[in-house]
Amino acid sequence: MNVQQLEYVIAVDNFRHFAKAAEMCCVTQPTLSMMIQKLEEELNVKIFDRTKHPVEPTAIGRQIIDQARISLKYFNQIKEIIESEQNVVKGKFTLGIIPTIASYLVPVLLQKQQDSFREIELTLKENTTGEMIKNILNGTLDGGVLAGPLNHPGLAEFPVYYEKFYAYVSPQDKHYKEKAIDLNAIDINDLWLLENEHCLRGQIERLCLMKKKSLAGNASVKYESGSIDTLIHVVDYNPGMTIIPEMHAMGLSEDKQENLRVFKNLTAVREVCVVVSKEYVRKTLLNSILEIVKSSVPKSMLDPKLKAFVVDL
Repeated sequence: MNVQQLEYVIAVDNFRHFAKAAEMCCVTQPTLSMMIQKLEEELNVKIFDRTKHPVEPTAIGRQIIDQARISLKYFNQIKEIIESEQNVVKGKFTLGIIPTIASYLVPVLLQKQQDSFREIELTLKENTTGEMIKNILNGTLDGGVLAGPLNHPGLAEFPVYYEKFYAYVSPQDKHYKEKAIDLNAIDINDLWLLENEHCLRGQIERLCLMKKKSLAGNASVKYESGSIDTLIHVVDYNPGMTIIPEMHAMGLSEDKQENLRVFKNLTAVREVCVVVSKEYVRKTLLNSILEIVKSSVPKSMLDPKLKAFVVDL
């Protein structure tokens, strides 16, 4: 068993396709297939079920692949420790971003990387919080940008910025003429929400001091979206409101910004963090990633005093 074989196994698991995995590893498909077959013969197990299309790991293969990811992570840390000690600011960094942040942060991040951090090969992937945690811990992602605090025992969190919440109110809604929205007067059935898998939904429910409950019987229509933009369009044509973060509000057109409202007697923000595994060793590269993210948001959102107003997940 050698490191190269483990890399080939992980590549096949990532692509679920031998030819694509071989292309990514810069070898021929027969070479990759032969190396994996030798590993299987050495271990006396089948790692992949080649009769499936796309190819799938066997039950024992899944366990081997998971351990291979962990082993490679630790192996690669040897080189990473040296580079960090030498303050080398270059290399690859795969960064996950939750959907409610990606739409407005990704374009700026890419621009900042091209302008000032060309030595870093930055790959961005959109993930939900749950997927991101799993992928950071198994080494598929180097880090992630998400809403915190998570307080996860296996992750190190670095708060980067804080954005306020705003109500986006339909012109058809009874609260539209109010300059500030009193959340105590809002019924959950007046809110259009994201799907349950989004952490922003959980923050909104806590922000409103609401308990999760079914809308059945209280509303004739129930709609949950995976997109803030979709919710905004829904509100444009239907009574009710949604709650959106500040960066998204800043990107709205001038006519849509007329539908934004602050909250009465309430300052509430969400904390956006960069998270990595607690075992991540490339501190110099991580500091550059933090700098890229911080430089991509307005300076007003970097004030650490805003942490006092963070809505928990």
